[in-house]
Amino acid sequence: MLRLHQAMNRKEQYIAIKEQNIEKIKLLLTVKNLLPMQQYDIHQRLYDEYVKYSTDSAIVYINKNRNIAIQLNDRELMDETAIYLSGLYSTIGFYIEASELLRGINRKTLSEQLLPLYFKTCSSFFSHYGQSNGRQIYYELSGLYRDSLLSILDTRSFLYRLEYAARQTFINQDPEVENDLLSLLNEGGDTPDRGYIAWLLGYMYQIMGNMERCQEYFAISIISDVEHCIRDNASMQSLALVYFQQGNIKSANQFIHSALDDALFCNVRYRMSEASTYFPIINAIYQEQEKKQMTRLYISLIVISLLLIILIISLFVFYRQNHSLSRMSMQLSQANQKLNLMNDQLIAANNSLQESNLVKEEYITHFFDICSANVDKLESYRRSLSKHAKNDRMDEVLKILDNNIVKQELGELYKKFDSIFLNLYPTFVEDFNELRPEKERITLKDGELMNTELRIFALIRLGINDSIKIASFLRYSLSAIYNYRVKARKYCNADKKTFEELLMKMGN
Repeated sequence: MLRLHQAMNRKEQYIAIKEQNIEKIKLLLTVKNLLPMQQYDIHQRLYDEYVKYSTDSAIVYINKNRNIAIQLNDRELMDETAIYLSGLYSTIGFYIEASELLRGINRKTLSEQLLPLYFKTCSSFFSHYGQSNGRQIYYELSGLYRDSLLSILDTRSFLYRLEYAARQTFINQDPEVENDLLSLLNEGGDTPDRGYIAWLLGYMYQIMGNMERCQEYFAISIISDVEHCIRDNASMQSLALVYFQQGNIKSANQFIHSALDDALFCNVRYRMSEASTYFPIINAIYQEQEKKQMTRLYISLIVISLLLIILIISLFVFYRQNHSLSRMSMQLSQANQKLNLMNDQLIAANNSLQESNLVKEEYITHFFDICSANVDKLESYRRSLSKHAKNDRMDEVLKILDNNIVKQELGELYKKFDSIFLNLYPTFVEDFNELRPEKERITLKDGELMNTELRIFALIRLGINDSIKIASFLRYSLSAIYNYRVKARKYCNADKKTFEELLMKMGN
């Protein structure tokens, strides 16, 4: 439980980092002359950041995308934004509005990409609606839509396995699903899904009566949710109720408070309703215990004060003799703590800079080679021009100047860049193509190591994420760079949110 308390203590730090990331994305909207689809993509990224963090803010950006979809008269985008908006309305308790949006979608005309999202949103809608009125029929409808979702998903996909495991946990209460959930937890890595999978495991162990493992996986779920700033979560409330049943009222009160705060901030209506049911009971018992504890503490304080006076009188006799030694010991302890802290920081910094140092060493070596070669070429160029100028052969001078040496040098520079980069990340091209459908994979011409699109994402892999800098290096317009990036995410087989995370792992 140490990691759990550490995560809870750092909760505000994680939130501050998330807010900084959101502000960076918002800055992209200030770029002039953005195309509608570029704005749409930035709004989508902001929605992804807000959807489990602040539902009201997510609604703002989905409505912006809905207006863009209507402006472009794009049926696919209009359906996509309607599904997203319905899910958000369902979260905040606008069930009528959510239902109208879902009824306005023609399921038969939905694309294969949107159909899973549609079924998942319908399942969530009826689940939320059932929680609001307690009627079993809506839970059954939620289960039917989950079955529809499972029927169209690839049975080997992560989403299928997760939804199937959830169904077996909620509906069938199948204990054999334990191995499936543990496999998903290990495969999922450090992603937002980790919190949900861990919560399913905790819920399953709770049903089985294994409270030790139940608490363990609820704690893992909370840690993941806190680190990813997911404020639409069930784990804190679940662990609070477990603590309450075990008589640990202090911990129960802490987590039910945090659960209610998250639900209010994110504006998740069904979470607020659940937390509000138990909050007054837990809080009342906690306050009563605190009152009794304060009384005991007051009595203890009087006794301790008397003992302390006696102790002070006793210690005063030895104070002068031990004062100097105590001061030196304290200084030594503080110096040792500072040294340990600096050592930890140095180790962490050294680990984080290992890959960076490798890239720098490689590129610095080639940088000096290129600079040296360019100096030799310029000297040769200067001598040639000087020689012709002295001989008054201006026609030769003009002929040399007309030669597009810059284009040749750029070509050489890009070849050098390709060679150095692929030396550092030899499997980058293959890894990049693995994310794309077969027909959209990049085929290089004879003699090519990389093309323009690959160079864009090679620069991003090196940590250069600024589209303006990439456009300057490759001699392309900013809009062209944006189009390449949008196109790559569009054809990516992986989830859009994890595209850049996958990119930063390519080529190792």
